[in-house]
This record gives sequence, C-alpha cells and structure tokens, in this order.
Amino acid sequence: MVPSGLFRSGMRRSWALRQRVSEARFPGRRWLVAGLGNHGMPGTRHSVGMAVLGQIARRLGVAESWARDSRCAADLALAPFGDAQLVLLRPRRLMNVNGRSVAQAAELFGLAAEEIYLVHDELDKPLGKLALKLGGSARGHNGVRSCISCLNSSAMPRLRVGIGRPTHPSMIEAHVLGRFSPEEQELLSPLLDQAADLLLDHIRARSQEPPVGL
Repeated sequence: MVPSGLFRSGMRRSWALRQRVSEARFPGRRWLVAGLGNHGMPGTRHSVGMAVLGQIARRLGVAESWARDSRCAADLALAPFGDAQLVLLRPRRLMNVNGRSVAQAAELFGLAAEEIYLVHDELDKPLGKLALKLGGSARGHNGVRSCISCLNSSAMPRLRVGIGRPTHPSMIEAHVLGRFSPEEQELLSPLLDQAADLLLDHIRARSQEPPVGL
C-alpha cells in the first residue's frame, strides 16, 4: 500500500506535469481570467471577483480542479471553452499585490495584457450591477492598480461587480472587507450567474475573431 504522503506528492507531481504539457502544447487561443481579492477572506465584498471565478469554474465543470501553483502564488484551474482554453486564477496574495500573481501567470502561459480579464468589486456601482470595461485606469482600485503596474499595461478588460458605496468615506474599509448581509446574499446568487454569462459571452465572441497579427 502506498503511504498517503507519497500518494499526495505523486498527485502533485502528476498535476504539475500535466500543467507543463498543457502550457506548452495547447493549440488554440487562451484567455486568463483572474478573480481579484484577498486570499483567506472569501465571502467578503472585496473578494467578490473570486466568487465570480468560482461560479465560472462550476459552469465549466472544473470546480473540483483548482490546484495551488507556487510559481505564481495562486490557485489555478484550466477549463476548455469551445476551441479555446480559460486559465482561471485566484491569487493567494493580498489584494494590493494581486498583480504579481497575474503577471507571473501571464508569463507562464505566454499571454499578453489584452488576453487577461480582471474580475473585481466596484464601489461606484450598486450591488446587482455589472459592467465590462475594456482597459483604462484603475479608478482607485488597488488590485487593478497592482495588475497595471506588474503587467506594465492598462489594456486588460475588467468585469466590474458592483458592491455599492457606503454613505461616509470612513466606512469604506469596513464595507469592502465585510461580508454580504442576508439581504445582499439574495441578490448575490443571480448576480454571479449574470457575471459568468457576461464574461463568457464576451470571451466566446473574441475567440471567434482572428488573433491580432494574422
């Protein structure tokens, strides 16, 4: 009988080998989708991007495939999506340095900024509202700012998930780091579905376009 520790070690090596093969040989288009947030603080408003990633993983049948990758300090799941492949990424870092994980994964998979989607919370939109922004400034979001700095580009499309802004500026930190109220939870479930629809529809349409330069 194989000791459990050796079995787990073998499974990790096997997963790492499959990852390297997939990274090197995938023939179609790839897109990186990063759910920004604070590692260790799931369920908070500031980590709603990670919740959207969880919904996408369930939608694509890879919810049980998340695996930690020390090379980019993130949890990764690879999901087939038509003729394309999605690299789903949840950084294992704090929000202010999420960009390090995103940039390291982009280098690992050979992806340009335009092929990276950022999913994050948005104070200036009420809960239940979504917007897809094609590049531009960070608009005060520290996770997006970190990604722009580490990738040296602001071209990444962003799915902005509204969490609402509190009435007083002094309440912002507690608001973003707090958990959704029971009333908000009722809005959250359909919102995650809508967010997944919006993002996947956009990627599907772009995947049908010829790559730039061809």
